Amino acid sequence: MMKTVTMVLCALAVLVLGAAPRLAAHERDVVAAFDGAIGVVPATNGAGVVNADGTFPNVKVNVVRGVNPGAGPWRIADLRAEVSVDGRITVRGRGLLLASGNGIGTNGGQSVFATLICEATAPFQEHSTATVPLDVNGNFRIDDTLTAAPAACDSPVLLIRNAPGAWFAAGIPTHDDE
Repeated sequence: MMKTVTMVLCALAVLVLGAAPRLAAHERDVVAAFDGAIGVVPATNGAGVVNADGTFPNVKVNVVRGVNPGAGPWRIADLRAEVSVDGRITVRGRGLLLASGNGIGTNGGQSVFATLICEATAPFQEHSTATVPLDVNGNFRIDDTLTAAPAACDSPVLLIRNAPGAWFAAGIPTHDDE
């Protein structure tokens, strides 16, 4: 009986200790992770004088790493994403909805895709997914493989974009020390 108990305990120890290197290897396989998101505000500053042609000279468009913003402000309730070295990406977004105009509080009939950009300065290389529709509440799920998977990502930006390519939300990167 004691021999059986010892064998079972040894087998459990081998299983537990054998799993530890796999967990550590998985953690090393993550290129970028995101927890939370920020909805787009298309203009970064404004007000002031209006030009004769109706434009605002002090308004700057909120371009992020070469990607133009979507029309109107958008809000997002939550986002979680993880990108692996093999290019595998999972994104869970919740509540991506228009934050102004006549369509306020709706998904605007949009479909979205994710783009990872790893460079802090131009030229930027975009690593994107296939497009998925927003549900009526602005929720979406992406389980895909990025185009041209990055080997490393020192300055990660994850943009949630619509089919023409404008960005609606940006993921908030998590860091190893968190």
